[in-house]
Amino acid sequence: MSPDATSQAVEPAPAIPAMPERNPKALRTAIAHHAPQLLRDFDDHWKRAIADTYDIGPLPAFMARWWVEYAIARDPELDACMTDLHHRADEATDTAEATALLEEVSRIRCKARETEPGQ
Repeated sequence: MSPDATSQAVEPAPAIPAMPERNPKALRTAIAHHAPQLLRDFDDHWKRAIADTYDIGPLPAFMARWWVEYAIARDPELDACMTDLHHRADEATDTAEATALLEEVSRIRCKARETEPGQ
């Protein structure tokens, strides 16, 4: 190997954590470890929607929301892309452009919703 080849070694991209089991406890643990910036909102939402009401009826909607939030946040590149899309949509002066950007956000969120445990 030439000296140039070793000096140009590229650091491997950090691995994206696998999705946890699809239950609130496993999801909260994954958020705490890999996307702690979401933890306070997750806990506040859990308390308000589930714990304080003693009602598990909203649990499927709760899990659907936070499953997608974590699926995006665990991947720094995807999270940055989503932030950029939202920012560009906010700044867009053309309705068609803003709509296209928000449709891309929606497409990404739909794909994230389909992510399975272990992926």
